[in-house]
Amino acid sequence: MIIKQYFHTPTSTYTYLLADETTHEAMLIDPVNDEVTHYIKALHALELKLIAAVDTHIHADHVTALGLLRKKTGAKTYLGLPHQVSCADAALKDNLIIRLGNSDIKAIHTPGHTEESFCFYIRKDNILFSGDTLLINSTGRTDFQNGDAEQLFDSLHNTLLKLPDETVIYPGHDYHGKKRSTIGNERRENPHLTIKDKAAFKIMMHQRQLPDPKFMHIAVPSNLNCGEKPQQQSKG
Repeated sequence: MIIKQYFHTPTSTYTYLLADETTHEAMLIDPVNDEVTHYIKALHALELKLIAAVDTHIHADHVTALGLLRKKTGAKTYLGLPHQVSCADAALKDNLIIRLGNSDIKAIHTPGHTEESFCFYIRKDNILFSGDTLLINSTGRTDFQNGDAEQLFDSLHNTLLKLPDETVIYPGHDYHGKKRSTIGNERRENPHLTIKDKAAFKIMMHQRQLPDPKFMHIAVPSNLNCGEKPQQQSKG
């Protein structure tokens, strides 16, 4: 499995290009709209065919490239939950398998950061793309977009921490230059995971008092439309 990690400096977002070395089929996780030219150049340089583009959740800090990538490459797009999605080719659901060459990429529903948060797990390689559900030494916030601290606690302790300690984690963001971790490292060192009581975790998340993402008012409406500007209804 080929894995390329790209960093979007303005939003500290990680995008991942995955590809099968035999079939040359490729997939992008959390692509950013203004980096599409870069992704396409990388696909051409590596002689890859993009067959899928997915978002781990509806982002509030950047505009997704799902719609633009579909137009330029014909890739199948995946996003959100069935009751939310109209722009993508398919809605994500728990245990959905996206086949990429000889690898199965499993979607795992991990609500908490947002209602429709998903992680993607490659069992064969023991790799987890954790979106904003589990970050390195932190977790995603839970104070908007139907976030829920109790659900996040369950997603972490009842789902992600059930994976083997050696599972490699590639997060959706990092603000300190860290590129990857493992389940074992996070279990031991992540201060959000050392809180074992759900009520205490909920209090801690409530006390974070983080500012809203700078481009939230632009990003969320656009991302509900796969990164394209929502069309205004005509007045009649």
